[in-house]
Amino acid sequence: MTACATSSVQDHRQAPVDTSSDDFDRWESQVAATGYCHHPVRLAGRIDAIDLATGELRPMYNTDGEPGGTLLVACGNRRESACPPCSKVYKRDARHIVRAGLTGNYATHPAVFATFTAPSFGPVHARRKRGKTVLPCRPRRDTNDRRCPHGRDISCAARHHENDPRLGQPLCPDCYDYPAAVLFNACAGELWRRFTIYLPRHLARLTGIKIGQLRKHLVIRYVKVAEYQARGAVHYHAVIRLDAPGEDYQPPPGHYTADLLCKAITSAAAAVRLVLAPDTGHPAMPALTLCFGVQTDTRPVRHDTTGQALTVAAVSNYIAKYITKTLDVPGLPDHPIRNSASIGRLSCPAHYRQMITTAWQLGAQNATGDSRLRLHAHALGFGGHFLTKSRHYSTTFGERRAVRRDYRRAQRHPDGETDPWGRSLDDTVVLVLKTWTVTGTGYRTMAEADLAMSAAARAREHDEWLSQTYLVRAINSEEE
Repeated sequence: MTACATSSVQDHRQAPVDTSSDDFDRWESQVAATGYCHHPVRLAGRIDAIDLATGELRPMYNTDGEPGGTLLVACGNRRESACPPCSKVYKRDARHIVRAGLTGNYATHPAVFATFTAPSFGPVHARRKRGKTVLPCRPRRDTNDRRCPHGRDISCAARHHENDPRLGQPLCPDCYDYPAAVLFNACAGELWRRFTIYLPRHLARLTGIKIGQLRKHLVIRYVKVAEYQARGAVHYHAVIRLDAPGEDYQPPPGHYTADLLCKAITSAAAAVRLVLAPDTGHPAMPALTLCFGVQTDTRPVRHDTTGQALTVAAVSNYIAKYITKTLDVPGLPDHPIRNSASIGRLSCPAHYRQMITTAWQLGAQNATGDSRLRLHAHALGFGGHFLTKSRHYSTTFGERRAVRRDYRRAQRHPDGETDPWGRSLDDTVVLVLKTWTVTGTGYRTMAEADLAMSAAARAREHDEWLSQTYLVRAINSEEE
C-alpha cells in the first residue's frame, strides 16, 4: 500500500555539485539513472513506512543525504528536439506497442497500415517524386492557370530538396484557407472518431451482412499516430487490425481479408464529414464541412516482402519514428501562447505565424467561443494525443514502464526489497508514504550540464566498445 503527496514547484537554490567530493559519484549515478536526461526534474522529499499493525513510523529514504539535497528524475519528454534520451525511450516503447499487436498471437490476423491526410487548403510548395526522380513542384503550361485571383503566380518549376524551407509554404497566402486549416487540426480527433464508427458499417456493407452480424464475427482494433505535414496540417498513420470477438487472440473468419479491410478503410474515410455551421451566438464562426483528404493510402501488413505489402518491422519503425517528432520549424513555440502580443514577437515563418494568429482569433468569444483553440494555438490548433490506440490492441506505456521499474528494483535489491523492520516489503503489512516537492527542472548550472553531457558521451563510447567486443568474439567463435 503506497500513498504519495507532491507539492508545487519551488525555487530551491542549492549550490552546484562539488566535483572534488564523494558526492560527485552519487550525483553521476543519479544522472545515469535518468538515462542522461537533458532536463531532469529535481525532487526533494522523503519516503516513510508505517507499520499497519502497530502504527509505528520509520524512515526509508530522504533526499537530505543526496548531492544538493535533491533527487534527479527523467523528464520523460517524448519530443526528440527537447530531450533525445527520453525521446529514445518513448520511441522504443512505441515501437514495442505497435510490434506487439502484429506478432505472436496476432501474426495471422488481417492488418492494414493506413495514412489519412488533410484536404487541400490552397496551393503550397511540395516535393513530388516518381520513384527516385524528384518532379517539378507545380508546373503550369497554361498562362491563364498560372495566376490566382489575387494576381500571384502559383506555378513553381523548382525540384525541391528535402530541407527546402519553402516546402509547405503557400504560393499565395491570400488564397490559403487558414480558418479551415486550423479547424481541421482542432477537429482531427473528431474526424477519427467518426471514422471508427463508419468503418464497421462499410465493412458490413462490403460483405453483404448487417452490422449486428458483423460484430459477432470480428472486432476492429487499431493504433494511430499523428504527424504534422510541412504545411502545418495534421495527418494520421494507423495500423488497423481485425480480431475475432473474445480475449483468446483468435483471427476472424477467413473471408475477412486485409484486401477487404483496405477497401472498407478507403470508403469509410471518404464518407466522413463534419459540418461546422455558424452559431447565432458566434456570428464570426465560419461555415465549413471538414473531411479527410482524397489521398488515403492503405497497404496490407504481412510478414513477407512481396508486392506492395509492408513488413511488421517497417511499420513499427515508421510509427516510432514519427511519434517523437514535432513540426521542426525554427522559432515555433513549444508552449501555449499567453497573449496576442507574444504572437507578433515570434520568429517563425509567416505561414505558421498566421496559423497561430488564426487559432487565437477563432478562440475569441465572438468567433467560435472555444477557448481550447487559444490553448492549442502554439500547436496550430491541434490539441489531441500524438499516439492513441484501442483498448485491447496490445500492451500499454504503463505496462512498459512497470516492467522497467520492476527490473531496476530487482537490480537494486537482488534478495528482495525489505522494510525498515527487516521484513520483506509487503503492502498489506506496511503503508509506504511518499512526500515529494519539485524544486526545479534542468541542471542548476552550465557546469553541471556539461558534466552530464560528458558522462553521457563516455557511456555511449563504453556501449559501442562492448558491442564491438561482442561482435569480434562472435566472429571468432564462428571461425573456430
